[in-house]
Amino acid sequence: MKKSILITVYNMEIGGIERSLINLLESFDYNRFEVDLLVFEHTGEFMDLIPEQVRVLPEIKSYSVFRRPIKDCVKEGHVITSFIRVVSKFQAGIKARRMKLIEGSGYIQMQLAMKNAVHFLPKLKAKYDVAISYAWPHEIVAERVPADLKIAWIHTDYSKLEIDHRLDLLQWAKFDHIISISEDVTRTFIDQYPSLEKRVHLMENISSPSFIMKRAEATINEWDSGNFSILSVGRLSFVKGYDRAVKALKILHDRGYTTIKWYVVGYGGYRKELVDLIKEHNLENHFVLLDKKINPYPYMKLCDLYVQPSRYEGKAVTVTEAMILQKPILLTNYPTANSQVIDGYNGIICGQTPEEIADSIQLLFEDDYLRIRLKNNIDPTTYGNTSEVEKLYAIIEDKSSYQNDLLMMKG
Repeated sequence: MKKSILITVYNMEIGGIERSLINLLESFDYNRFEVDLLVFEHTGEFMDLIPEQVRVLPEIKSYSVFRRPIKDCVKEGHVITSFIRVVSKFQAGIKARRMKLIEGSGYIQMQLAMKNAVHFLPKLKAKYDVAISYAWPHEIVAERVPADLKIAWIHTDYSKLEIDHRLDLLQWAKFDHIISISEDVTRTFIDQYPSLEKRVHLMENISSPSFIMKRAEATINEWDSGNFSILSVGRLSFVKGYDRAVKALKILHDRGYTTIKWYVVGYGGYRKELVDLIKEHNLENHFVLLDKKINPYPYMKLCDLYVQPSRYEGKAVTVTEAMILQKPILLTNYPTANSQVIDGYNGIICGQTPEEIADSIQLLFEDDYLRIRLKNNIDPTTYGNTSEVEKLYAIIEDKSSYQNDLLMMKG
């Protein structure tokens, strides 16, 4: 009999996590597994990319209340969970001030809301052989999904995440296995939670060079070929560092490099701050927010330089995709940057300040030979890794061995 698998994700909006999930679903062997997908909120352009072999379960409205406006949730009758969100916001604000968090209380607020509200959410009736929580909130799979084996995914760098680690450990401990997307992500997670080391497995995000190259051939109109074009792809958030990108471009223009134009494909809650910053520096025609694009690859193909100016990353899917298209790569020196490029060989890693970003862009702008050398040192065929899914199969099918090991550890 086929093993039954449930995978959960919040929504299918355009983003690196969601794109990597689509790649995983495209790689599944549906002769061996029956896969259900529970999307808490049926929104996002990637809903249309879900393979037809996957059964998409009906939306459960109460599972989606944690990112929607509270007033809308109250109108729909989610009074208890809405009240918990309000209280959690107040508590998180106090914690964030006490912990002196740079990014504010947002992550801790989500933690508290989920911890206190999850027991008021309905349980799934069906039982699965395997339940996979592919992205936050993991508590729903941990607490409300009956399954013999539970797996959760890590997508981020735990050395930088501003959360309540005590609450976080309690949540992760409820999973039999934890899958990390890179060696650096694994290391920072284990550094934070050493007691979970034996549960963590490395499985990289799946990429298909042929799929990306084919989609990169699409025609686009929003591009000025007369400039030196920089591209970044990702959600508009503080973490992605686009504020520093705007300041770096201003520095370059002040130095006389006015033919450099920076495009960003993405959307998110940080958009207004970026628009204001772009206006402040008079860069409206040179720092261009393209918003969400279901197919970012034609933009990657046309750009002269791909830049990831992030404050931290797990392992950026978009960087791998840009390398498949043999683009010169510039990354800021977030802790996991070395897992994606070899500095000076197939990419450049620079400092985190706007000045350091501007200096490296200037170097790459002026040195054609350096850009060509970086491109030539990228072999797109080495980035195809659909076989990574076999690691997941091994975890799923080795359940009895794992449970014996766990009994021995407890003994």
